[in-house]
Amino acid sequence: MPYAPTHTAAPAPENGPRHDMTRHNTPLIAVAHGSRDPRAATTVEALLRRVRRARPGLAVRAAYLDHSVPTLGQALKGLDEAVVLPLLLTAAFHSKVDIPTALHEAELGTPLRRVHYGPTLGPHPLLVRALERRLEEAGVLVGDPSTAVVLVSAGSSDPAANATIAAMARDWSAERGWWSVTPAYASAASPSPEQEVTRLLRSGAPRVVVAPYLLAPGYFSDKVRRATLAAGATSVADVLGDAPEVAAVLLERHHQALPVLAPR
Repeated sequence: MPYAPTHTAAPAPENGPRHDMTRHNTPLIAVAHGSRDPRAATTVEALLRRVRRARPGLAVRAAYLDHSVPTLGQALKGLDEAVVLPLLLTAAFHSKVDIPTALHEAELGTPLRRVHYGPTLGPHPLLVRALERRLEEAGVLVGDPSTAVVLVSAGSSDPAANATIAAMARDWSAERGWWSVTPAYASAASPSPEQEVTRLLRSGAPRVVVAPYLLAPGYFSDKVRRATLAAGATSVADVLGDAPEVAAVLLERHHQALPVLAPR
């Protein structure tokens, strides 16, 4: 059964500003996929520490679908209300099926809990800024007309998710003065990152760099770096990780997920 998040808000009491602050601080549960690679959980925790520093007083917890703990059900324990956000960059199977299923199972044990389920992190303009931050850290001049960018996502069996990455690439290319920005996928779709690097070099691109649209290091990021450098890429940026732009998007999604109070 698909999970139907609850968006029921209590009437605003007389001390409206204090109530608004209480809603503003509804605990945030960020749900990541999880990985056998310990660097992934370390990166998630670093990102959430940045969120806590940006919003003192907001309870922020991590949860994982696989390989790591706590589970979503464990993270929700002791909370009467929470905002659950997919710590994912595109809407696909995990955000559409896996997390709603985990929420439904958690609700069976505590049916009165109020959970507000928000959208994935991407797409969002700030995530493109985070990609540019990582490219600059790798020594790439942002918007260089002699540089072609390969935007690499994990890839998905969901065509809509892959189309989102392709649209991001088109928009980024139009916004900046790059030679080009084209998508590639580390799994489940084509072209692969190394295929796209090879194609661009053969088509005359003076320089090709790789921008991994990945949240945390792990199998995919390591594979992409090795394969694209071997194919002739000049630089491969780091994953998004705990970039301040990612933390800002997470807080924005938290706010968006909260129910709107009726005017008094």
